[in-house]
Amino acid sequence: MWVPAPVCGIDTGVVRVYAWIVHKVSIGVLGASGYAGRELCALVARHPRAELAFACANERRGETARIGGREVTFLASDDAPLERATLVFSALPHGASRPWVDAARGAGAKVVDLSADLRPGNGAACQVPYGLTELAREDVRAADVVANPGCYPTAVLLALLPLLTRGLIAGGGCVSIAAASGVTGAGFTPRRDLLFAEVSEDYRPYAVGNVHRHLAEMSAMVRALGSDADLVFTPHLLPVSRGILATITVPLAEPVSDPIGIWRAHYAGEPFIEVTSDVPALRDVVHRNVARITAHVAAGVRGPTLIVIAAIDNLMKGAAGQAMQNGNLLMGLDETMGLPA
Repeated sequence: MWVPAPVCGIDTGVVRVYAWIVHKVSIGVLGASGYAGRELCALVARHPRAELAFACANERRGETARIGGREVTFLASDDAPLERATLVFSALPHGASRPWVDAARGAGAKVVDLSADLRPGNGAACQVPYGLTELAREDVRAADVVANPGCYPTAVLLALLPLLTRGLIAGGGCVSIAAASGVTGAGFTPRRDLLFAEVSEDYRPYAVGNVHRHLAEMSAMVRALGSDADLVFTPHLLPVSRGILATITVPLAEPVSDPIGIWRAHYAGEPFIEVTSDVPALRDVVHRNVARITAHVAAGVRGPTLIVIAAIDNLMKGAAGQAMQNGNLLMGLDETMGLPA
C-alpha cells in the first residue's frame, strides 16, 4: 500500500484524513422555529458532517433557543447570510417558501423545500424532483432543488408504491385512506382547537369530504405512476404530539397470495423501510426516520382487496428526517448519515 511521504515534517496522508473529518457542510434553515424547522436544526447539530450556518424565524428573531443540545439564535429571513450556506432547508409556510428557494439558489446553495410550493399537484410552474427518496433517489442525487413530500403523502405513497409500480391497483378503483396524525402535523401556530384540553382524550376526523390539501399531491403522484384510481382521504387528529398511522383499503386488479412478499421484494435493502407481518404502531416509529408497513388480504369481500397499514413519525420521515435524507444525497453523502433509524 502506498504511503505518502511527509512534507515539512507533516504526514500528508494524516492531513488528508483529518481534512475529510473536519470538513463540514454549511447548512441554513429558514422557518427554524416551527416543529419541522426545529427538528432540522437538531438533526444538523447531531450530524457528523454538517454545521448550522444560520437559523431564521422572523417572529422570533433575536431570541435564543436550545435545540439539539446547542444554543441557536434566530435571525430574520432578510438577514440570512445565504451565501454562507452550501445547503438550505426551507421550512417556511406554503406560499411563502418559493421566493426564498429562488434566493438561496441565486446565492449558490442547493435547497430542500419542505413547503407545498414545488410539489406535484400544487400548480408549480417549474419541475423539480419530488423527494420521496425511495422513489426518486437518483433524481434527487443529481438535483439542485428538491420538493420534500408532505407527511401524509409520505406515509400513503410509500405504502402504495409496490402496488402502483406493478399495476396491481384495480383500474378505475377507489382507494380509501383513513390516516391519523399527532397535533404537531397542524403546525406551530397557536389554535384554540389544538389546546391540550380540546385534544386530550379525544379523536376526531377533519377536512371531511375529500378536501384535504395533501390530496392533490397524492393524486398527482398516483397518476404519474400510471394508475387511474380515485383516492378518498379522511385525516384524523390523534391526542399525541407526533406520528402518523394510515390504514389504506386497496381494490386489486388480481388476487395476491403473498402480499407482504411484494413489499419485502420492493423495499429490499432500503435503510428506512421496515416491512413487517405485525401491525405497525406509532411507538415503533416516533423519533425515527423510518416507515413501517404491513399488508393483509381482506376477508369477506367480493373482489380482491388489501388492507395496507403504514406508520411514520410526521416530523422525521414525514418532514425533517426525509429532508435530511434528501440533503445528504444532494451533498454526495451517505443518505443515512446523521439520521436515527
